[in-house]
Amino acid sequence: MTQYVASIDQGTTSTRCMIFNHAGEPVGMHQMEHEQIMPQPGWVEHDPLEIWSNTEKVIKAAIESADLTAADIVAVGITNQRETTIVWDKTTGQPLHNAVVWMDTRNAEVVADLVKDGGQDRFRPKTGLPLATYFSGLKIKWLLDHIPAVRQAADAGNAMFGNVDTWLLWNLTGGTNGGVYITDVTNASRTMLMNLDTLSWNSDIAETMGIPMSMLPEIRSSSEVYGHTLADGPFGAKIPISGILGDQHAATVGQTCFSAGEAKNTYGTGCFMILNTGTEIVQSNNGLLTTVCYKFGDQPAVYALEGSIAIAGALVQWLRDNLKLIDDAAKVEDLAKTVEDNGGIYFVPAFSGLYAPYWRDDARGAIVGMTRFVNQGHFARATLEATAFQTREVLDAMNADSGVDLTALKVDGGMVQNELLMQFQADVLNVPVIRPTVPETTSLGAAYAAGLAVGFWKNTDEMRKNWGEDKRWTPDSESSASTDLFKMWKKAVTRTFDWVE
Repeated sequence: MTQYVASIDQGTTSTRCMIFNHAGEPVGMHQMEHEQIMPQPGWVEHDPLEIWSNTEKVIKAAIESADLTAADIVAVGITNQRETTIVWDKTTGQPLHNAVVWMDTRNAEVVADLVKDGGQDRFRPKTGLPLATYFSGLKIKWLLDHIPAVRQAADAGNAMFGNVDTWLLWNLTGGTNGGVYITDVTNASRTMLMNLDTLSWNSDIAETMGIPMSMLPEIRSSSEVYGHTLADGPFGAKIPISGILGDQHAATVGQTCFSAGEAKNTYGTGCFMILNTGTEIVQSNNGLLTTVCYKFGDQPAVYALEGSIAIAGALVQWLRDNLKLIDDAAKVEDLAKTVEDNGGIYFVPAFSGLYAPYWRDDARGAIVGMTRFVNQGHFARATLEATAFQTREVLDAMNADSGVDLTALKVDGGMVQNELLMQFQADVLNVPVIRPTVPETTSLGAAYAAGLAVGFWKNTDEMRKNWGEDKRWTPDSESSASTDLFKMWKKAVTRTFDWVE
């Protein structure tokens, strides 16, 4: 009997379930969007119950789309939007507040207070992370300080924190009736509460933030059997859940970047470049994050440098939903093709401040260089170029930190279908950009981690054999994207600084 692995991919804007065969090919999929709740500027929330409900639905629909039964599935993997923070009551299973999404900046004062005593990098030697609104621990502190129900549950020992991986695993394995309460090292490494070297919670940092250790899940590897789905759950059978990876780590695994020096860039809501640094913890001197790349079972943890960009595909959605310039995100490419260049405008999408390599919470979005010549096409082109320019800044930082110049970039995510963007990206980077045959690398990476734990894939060499090149974009030698245009972009970025006082 042919067997398969299921992957639950819970992202910032949607949840999907995909079914993969041994060749790493998708055979079934279903996806559902969820509401983006924005109570005030800088605040972004999700409803954890809506996410859980959608997860149940996409699982059933994906299995049906593949014309399979639960008996055909040997393992389940989970990958998730990282840093998004959920706190719920272990006695009722009910969320105590909406999920606070990774890009939410409501905790800026928390960050500012902590920076006063020790600077922005006070926890970086232990965690690899600068103090920024991005990370889960700082969101937990805000919830404890501002939401009475969270504080009361924490004081009573009933509060459970988790990123979305922990929330889904707990519900899939029984919830209040024996649900498994764990996270993996990749998600834990994004909380600012885990020591990179010991892969355990740092009680001193938790105490500094006022976070009880009792509300933190157990940390486990990215590939092992954590528990089983319920016979009366959405899968309809007991299946091992055996892989968990934060979404960008999952994409790195899906791109089979298993050797030090290999890198990938994922173009989604945000944009995230990860460089595998092997078993060595490399601290950044150029504004990057040091993070766990993955840890397979009892094998040593593999680390990475990461450049995180808050707004990439979200900027296209903004053109669609807020400005109504397009009615479908995919149409941004056609609109951008109506002009030859950006018309002299640069769009710096610092909606949530600037992430790597600047880490400026005081920055806000700006469009500079406006003249009466500018039209809708120029707006669309500048929107796409913003993603490519931000990626170049991250790549420059990676080259400086690693001492190794990247020779090619593997890419994935929804925006890699945009041919105009991919060519411009190659021009800006001045290196080839390569798209794999299976672009759903985030889902595939979670499937690989789950399948590896149960022997469906025996080793990483088997996974590497599945990777194939779909298309390659090479730099245009006549383009000024990597020189003059990038110089103007850097100038535009400085105009966003110090906007929030």
